[in-house]
Amino acid sequence: MWIVTGGAGLIGSAVVWQWNKNGIDDILIVDHLGTSEKWKNLRALRYSDYLEKDQFIAKLQNGDFDDCPIEGIMHLGACSSTTELDATYLVHNNFQYTCALAEFAVRKNIRMIYASSCATYGDGALGYRDDENIIEELRPLNMYGYSKQMFDLYAKKRGWLGKLAGCKFSNVYGPNEYHKAGMRSVVLRAFEQITAEGRMQLFKSYKPEYADGEQMRDFLYVKDAVKMLWHLACVNTKACGLFNIGSGRAETWNSMVTYAFEALNTPKNVEYIEMPEHLKGKYQYYTCAEMEKMRSIGYTGEIMTLRDAVRDYLQNYCVPGKYLGDE
Repeated sequence: MWIVTGGAGLIGSAVVWQWNKNGIDDILIVDHLGTSEKWKNLRALRYSDYLEKDQFIAKLQNGDFDDCPIEGIMHLGACSSTTELDATYLVHNNFQYTCALAEFAVRKNIRMIYASSCATYGDGALGYRDDENIIEELRPLNMYGYSKQMFDLYAKKRGWLGKLAGCKFSNVYGPNEYHKAGMRSVVLRAFEQITAEGRMQLFKSYKPEYADGEQMRDFLYVKDAVKMLWHLACVNTKACGLFNIGSGRAETWNSMVTYAFEALNTPKNVEYIEMPEHLKGKYQYYTCAEMEKMRSIGYTGEIMTLRDAVRDYLQNYCVPGKYLGDE
């Protein structure tokens, strides 16, 4: 059995989709469905059971899973809001929950891959190297990033980074993010704005070295992300430590929206708007994951170009309103 926490979310449901494509459906999905429409991400997937996250952790700590034949744990469940201000909630939900699950995995010698984040890199002053030797020097810009950094540091101190694989995800976008409200990707926002208004709004730049819309991101299509996770989980099962999960390319917001207008066959019309005050000091102007380490453990998959990925997402999923598994 595989356990996938956050299994109804964007990356988690894509993991289940990828596992299903490889003939695996003995999967326990753990999540918190609440009142959102995240449940729709599960409709086309095959899995053996579902538990709410509070039920799952209670059963775990009660020993209910001690004798279960668990092949691996993909821990993706977390609050991923970069604007969440409740630090106590983030510590409990992102840090302490991960600690409990990792302790179980290490004790039972179970393969565990967990989600860290490129938000741990802060303003990128030290680069974007997935190097365990420098993580103490990183300074995340928001509490979400720090909650991920807390576990990376804790795992290193406990010696767990030699037994677990932590994934520093870049800006992941793609099908099954429709439920994410304010945290949905700018690619999805582009689809929504272009189809509704024929225009797209982007933040102005407040650094002279970046023109408006020329801020840069490492955009990663979710289909590529889960191929890398498959490699870590089921191909090179001995690879441990921290790994960037990105495209290895820094591309501008202007390029991304150009591809969105192209995919939707709509004339380009971009409006640059003021950035909210609360984001100005926490905004990343450049991210680019270094991918040499992932390649060094044998991952040879070709990463889709931003143009091709945006076209696939918008034309094959957003326009017809499809989810992964509806293909």
